[in-house]
Amino acid sequence: MTDISPLDQARILSEALPHMQQYDEETIVIKYGGHAMGDEETAKNFARDIVLLEQTAINPVVVHGGGPQIATMLKRLGIVSEFAAGLRITDAATIEIVEMVLAGSVNKQIVGYINDAGGRAVGLSGKDGNMVKATKTTRTIVDPDSHIEKAVDLGFVGDPEKVDLTLLNQLIGYELIPVLAPLATSKDGQTLNVNGDTFAGAVAGALKAKRLLLLTDVPGVLDKSKKLIPQLSVKDARKLIADGTISGGMIPKVETCIYALEQGVEGVVIIDGKMQHAVLLELFTNQGTGTLIHK
Repeated sequence: MTDISPLDQARILSEALPHMQQYDEETIVIKYGGHAMGDEETAKNFARDIVLLEQTAINPVVVHGGGPQIATMLKRLGIVSEFAAGLRITDAATIEIVEMVLAGSVNKQIVGYINDAGGRAVGLSGKDGNMVKATKTTRTIVDPDSHIEKAVDLGFVGDPEKVDLTLLNQLIGYELIPVLAPLATSKDGQTLNVNGDTFAGAVAGALKAKRLLLLTDVPGVLDKSKKLIPQLSVKDARKLIADGTISGGMIPKVETCIYALEQGVEGVVIIDGKMQHAVLLELFTNQGTGTLIHK
């Protein structure tokens, strides 16, 4: 790290004040996933930043993924996954591992890092306190031979239907940092795996969060000439999907942003989680980072 004079350090802190005031006592949901969860050093820096938010009277809620860790564990146990339309089919053996990895090792690792950095993190999943109820996800694929659309059963995979805030409201604002694994319960009591971004969107919407930050592997939404778009309205975002500027894996991300805004989040930001202190850059500096999507 370059040596910063004490005066510069004080100036930087002073410049952060209006931003801190903007988010004072507000809830910020941070989706932490992909390669943003990379190595230990990155994870520890992320944890420190989350503790800093909590110290400045912001209420952070962390939602994490764990795709790479799940894949590693399935491989280690010799469980072969089937795929349909590019989506993993989660059978009974797989959901057991998914729950073990998400609600167990990954969740508790993040909790540990936040606590080491001086915070008080509480690791939960959407099953705790009936927080998130989900319905089974159905997808349709077109049969290449007959061109007939048919439904695909993805197994124990769900879409959030209802968020109950009873438990979260006991934690938020009491210096406790919830760390949530994206698992939910169906109405008949089955455990369902929920896409981490969608889960974060549903929770952020229910909490009427000031911001939902999606930490991803990309700098944000890029225009046709691959330049970062700093801000987008929902209308603009839909246009860019229609004209193909937003394509591939960015489409579901942006759709999650739109969904979260419809649920009641004030603004959603797609940022590069691999960038050091991405969360602080976005919340506490004038230039911010990534793409902000708003109503």
